[in-house]
Amino acid sequence: MTALETFELTLDELRARQGSKWNYYEQDVLPAWVADMDFRVSEPIQAALRPLLAQTDFGYGFRMGERSLPSAFAHRMKERFNWEIDEARVRVTTEVVQCLEAAIMVFSEPGDGVLTQVPIYPPFLMVIDATKRRRIENPLLDDGSRFVVDIEGMRQAVDDRTKLILICSPHNPTGRVFTREELQAIGDLAVERDLVIVCDEIHADLTYPDQTHIPIATLSPEIAARTITVTSATKAFNLAGLPAAIMHFGSAELQEKFEVLFPARITGTPSVPAVDATVAAWRQSQPWLDAVMARLQSNRDRVAQFVSEQLPGVVHHKPEATYLYWLDCRTLSLPGESPFHFFLEKAKVGLNQGSMFGSQGDTFVRLNFATSPEVLEQVLDRMANAVERAPTR
Repeated sequence: MTALETFELTLDELRARQGSKWNYYEQDVLPAWVADMDFRVSEPIQAALRPLLAQTDFGYGFRMGERSLPSAFAHRMKERFNWEIDEARVRVTTEVVQCLEAAIMVFSEPGDGVLTQVPIYPPFLMVIDATKRRRIENPLLDDGSRFVVDIEGMRQAVDDRTKLILICSPHNPTGRVFTREELQAIGDLAVERDLVIVCDEIHADLTYPDQTHIPIATLSPEIAARTITVTSATKAFNLAGLPAAIMHFGSAELQEKFEVLFPARITGTPSVPAVDATVAAWRQSQPWLDAVMARLQSNRDRVAQFVSEQLPGVVHHKPEATYLYWLDCRTLSLPGESPFHFFLEKAKVGLNQGSMFGSQGDTFVRLNFATSPEVLEQVLDRMANAVERAPTR
C-alpha cells in the first residue's frame, strides 16, 4: 500500500462520515466548502489515540516534557521555521478563533478599530463585530498574478483609535504566502503606530515547496514584542474535531496583560485526545504531511488547468499555500443571486460564499480541493457543465 492509499478515502467512505462537510448539504450535493480534508489522519495520530480508548483513559491529563503542547510547538517551530521560542511564552487554548476574540477584548475597547486584510476568513470579521469593535477592512490588491498587501492603503486606514492588526498568514482565502517585504511593512506600521499584531498562522504547514512561510514574530525584536502568534495543527493534520491551539506572546508585557484579564480558567484547555493528537502531528507526522502536500499540489494544479480551459471567464491565481482556491466569477454573468447559489442549485456543488469573506467578495466562491482526484473531477465537471447550460443575462 502506498503512502497516498493510506490516507485517501472513497466517495462511499466520505458519505458515511458524520462531520459537517459531508452532512450539511443534501446527498446529491458534492461538498467542496469547509476546510476539512477528505483524508484519514496519520498513523502516528491514530496510534496516539488508540490507547486512550482501549484503556478508557479520559481522566485529567498529565502531559509533561515532550508530551506537552508547548514542547511540541517549540520543536515544530524550530524544525520547520528555524524559530526558537520560549515555552514560557506559550498559552494553550482550545481553538484559534477563541484566541482572536480574547486578544481583541484584552487589547482594545468597544469602538476601537481592528484592521484586517480582506477577503479574510469569516470568523475574523465575526469576532470584530461580536466584540463591538470597528472593522477596518483593507482590501488586498490583485496585481494580475496574485493578491498583494496594499501597504499604503493600510497606512491611510489606521486612525487614532486603531488598536490591533489581525493577519492570516498564509492567507485564507487567497492562498498567499506573504513576502518578507510585505510582512516587514506591516510590522513597521505596527511599531510606528503602537498596534498589537495578532497573526493566525494555522496554514503555515500547508505552504507549497516553491514558497517560504515566515513567522512575522521572527522579523525583529521590536515587531516580536507586539506580536501574538496563534496556530494549531488542526488544518494541516485534519484535526478540526480535536481542537487544540497555541498562543505565543512575543513579550512578557503582552503575556502579563492577557493573563490578568483572561486566566486559563476562562479560556479553558483542550481535551486529552486533542493534546495527544496534536503532539503526534507535530512530532511524528511529517511523512504523512509530505504525501498529502504532493496530492494537494497535484490537485491545485489540476484546478488551475481545468478552470483555464473549461471556465476561461473565471479569474484565479494559484494558491501558494492552503488547499483553498479563490475564484472570481464576475465575468461569467451567471443568473441567480450569487455564484455560490448558482453552483449549489445548478451544479449541485457546495462551495463557500464569497460575500462571507468581506467587502468585494460578492462575485467570488472558495473551493476546497483537499479530496481525491476522482471527487475533484466530479466537482469541476459539474461546475463547468452548469456554466455551459446557463442562459446569459
